[in-house]
Amino acid sequence: MGKTKAILNSAIVLYFLICFEILIMISPFAGFFYSAFNPVLLGLAKFRATKWLSAFFFTHMVVPPNAPLKVVRVMGSILFLVGIAIFLICAIQVYSHKFLKKGAVLKGLYRWIRHPQYLALAIAGVGLAILWPRFIVVVLWLAMVLVYHALSNDEERRMLGQYPAYNDYMRRTGMFLPKSFESSVAFTNIAGKVSLFVLIAICSIGGAFLLREYTVKHLPLWTGSNVVALAVLPEDEPMMQHRMPEILKMDEVRSRLNGNESYIAYFLPTNYVMQGLIADTGGDWQLYKRHHSIGRFTDWIFHPFSHLGGAQHSAFEPTQHSEHSMLAGSVRRLIFLKVSNVAVTKPVDVFAVNAVRTPDFMVDLDVHSLSVLDLKPLPVETAWGRVPTPAF
Repeated sequence: MGKTKAILNSAIVLYFLICFEILIMISPFAGFFYSAFNPVLLGLAKFRATKWLSAFFFTHMVVPPNAPLKVVRVMGSILFLVGIAIFLICAIQVYSHKFLKKGAVLKGLYRWIRHPQYLALAIAGVGLAILWPRFIVVVLWLAMVLVYHALSNDEERRMLGQYPAYNDYMRRTGMFLPKSFESSVAFTNIAGKVSLFVLIAICSIGGAFLLREYTVKHLPLWTGSNVVALAVLPEDEPMMQHRMPEILKMDEVRSRLNGNESYIAYFLPTNYVMQGLIADTGGDWQLYKRHHSIGRFTDWIFHPFSHLGGAQHSAFEPTQHSEHSMLAGSVRRLIFLKVSNVAVTKPVDVFAVNAVRTPDFMVDLDVHSLSVLDLKPLPVETAWGRVPTPAF
């Protein structure tokens, strides 16, 4: 039984390691992490039946474009923080009782719920799935629900052996929810428990797909003949809508576009901190080479919108880009990616799960004067190599 518990605990550690990919990918340990995890992502992305697992279902690079999506993003931070806080409180209770030999914990949340620590981890996992919205995180969360249930059963068997009065405690409390509520939604037989888990799985994965569809439909897009442009920051959308037709007529841009291919153009500030997820625009935006992982992570949690804009960029702004800074007002960077593997019949098709988006070229220009400041071809990989990254 000890070996089984060790395996289950290891599964939880592995789950959070994979789910905290966003923190690891901006740390100096990114190379080690992706040397092991990237083959898994690439393997999933190779087949149409599993490619969705490596895709994203919510905004990560783009500021949520409307109020409902902003609420979802804020709830991600709240659920994550609340879940972690409750887990830490429960952990302090449990381990203080162990060290002081006080016996089973029966106060606090344990007065109503036998395993609030696992409920807390599940809540944090929901928040984490919103903060790093890769489909595989949702699937792993479902697997962890099963692990939490198995660990809870194992702990209760041991507690019954050590404390005979624990049986009475079990009759008064629920496993993960208060007894009065849990008895109305939980099942005691195997068939019922399996049905409940299947229902949770359908709601979780189906909800993620519905959220993805809603998100993509509300992205701030401009559409031309074979180019779809996306404004990363909401304040840039009017500028994009007004100037994109003229930008595409510029000789420097038009000469690089193939009329028989489809493109997506990301419209963003030249010092936009997450541009490395779109394309390898230079070493300045390979964040894993910098040592600001904790600062980036806390911004990501506590500044759900401003961390994408200029307010949190001081530690990342390279001096050689000062003439292109956001303060210039009219200077923007357009990153063009070729879209293949799907038929683009409507603008949202460029974000299809099965679409292949390949970096092509970037251009820095003064949007008002339509003068080109810099133009260069791009490698076919992002700043994180072949790792599947967010498209929005």
